[in-house]
Amino acid sequence: MTRFASPAHDERVTSRVGRWLGIAFAVCFLTGLLSHGIQHPPSWFTWPSSPVWLYRVTQGLHVISGIAAIPLLLAKLWSVYPKLFERPLVRSALHALERGSILVLSGAAFFELITGLFNVAQNYLWGFYFPTAHYAVAWIAIGSILVHVAVKLPVIRRALAPPGVDADRRRFLRTTWLATGVAVVATAGATVPLLRRVSVLAWRSTVDLPVNRTAAAAAIEVPADWHLEVVDGEDVHRFTLDQLNALPQATEELPIACVEGWSASAVWGGVRVAELLRQCGIAPGVDVRVSSLEKGGLYSTSTLPGTHTGDRRTLLALRVADQPLTPDHGYPCRVIAPTRPGVLQTKWVTRLEVL
Repeated sequence: MTRFASPAHDERVTSRVGRWLGIAFAVCFLTGLLSHGIQHPPSWFTWPSSPVWLYRVTQGLHVISGIAAIPLLLAKLWSVYPKLFERPLVRSALHALERGSILVLSGAAFFELITGLFNVAQNYLWGFYFPTAHYAVAWIAIGSILVHVAVKLPVIRRALAPPGVDADRRRFLRTTWLATGVAVVATAGATVPLLRRVSVLAWRSTVDLPVNRTAAAAAIEVPADWHLEVVDGEDVHRFTLDQLNALPQATEELPIACVEGWSASAVWGGVRVAELLRQCGIAPGVDVRVSSLEKGGLYSTSTLPGTHTGDRRTLLALRVADQPLTPDHGYPCRVIAPTRPGVLQTKWVTRLEVL
């Protein structure tokens, strides 16, 4: 049919776009698994405290690969959509499996990419809990990709073999690569500082230290008699803010790296968590539950693993940029640890409990 005569509707184009789309999905899936494991670790999972930029890179890759997948997915669907009009609809059991995998793959992919975009913009237009749904559908998406590749493997091998594509099809592919590059550069400044001046669509392009959740939004009220409790079984040690400031102080340059993909570095000052534990007669390297003044929030508590409590760079921060913490940055004190998601860098800390 003449309406389907475009050079883009060709298995050689589809296979080449699909190869890069598969790479983008694989990177997005694997880095997403890491992020999920850090936030909801199973018993066997461990996450190192070095290098300090590790989570910044993995989560940045997660978001950037997801953004790159959008133009790639649209180009791939454009190259194959005439197949939707083929008759008969189902020719064999294998053909039915192929069509079913495409339907599931397309639905799961669009769900992941669209909800992911809304998440980085912190616009939640749905009633479900995003992390749980995003994680579950990711498994559906990657499973349908594997089924689709297995079914189409003979076609893929044939399409990627020489002599390649002609000039008309190369133009379509170049346009696809250009659109993908523009999408990445226009948004990657949220993660890559060198691109912040040109990333016009970056959701966090400011050089200042952004805040996702303000003290007002968390309904934080710091009592006049605030003190920090360090609990180890029956032993309870209490520190006022003045007493924390009187302990040996340290500074570290560490990033806040958010699950939305943005990150920003700052110089933090405060008490090393390892030193604070020693002051209480506790050997560093133990798991610690961190509790916030926030009541009822999803991240009002977090667990700081022993790999981080034993790392001298992990701070109970009292200052940022040589100034006392503001309420939005966690006053009177907050946790700052290397390679941790921002949601686990608990603010408004009131209690540390050895587990």
